[in-house]
Amino acid sequence: MHLTPCPFLSPTPDSNIPTPMGFKVTEVQPTPNPNAVKFLLDRPISDNPISFLNPSEGQRHPLASKLFALNGVTSLLLLGDFITVNKSGNVNWSGLTKKVEEILESFQE
Repeated sequence: MHLTPCPFLSPTPDSNIPTPMGFKVTEVQPTPNPNAVKFLLDRPISDNPISFLNPSEGQRHPLASKLFALNGVTSLLLLGDFITVNKSGNVNWSGLTKKVEEILESFQE
């Protein structure tokens, strides 16, 4: 059996069977809004804009639901190779940024 490489898959350590891999965050950019940060990814996440203006809108989306589970995340925009995360004003980016990156990197499509 010959496996064709796929950009969303990587071989497991124990075999040549591909498994889904998460998104690598290549850069975290501030925005004019101090409560919004743009996470640039290593590949596209969505060809068309997908907005989740509150947690209830994202509850059926596998990635959005994980991000909304983080304390303080208020809305999301997925487009191309980035995700913009908005947070409530009483939450600091210092801890939240790392948690968002961890979710993106471990996300199984």
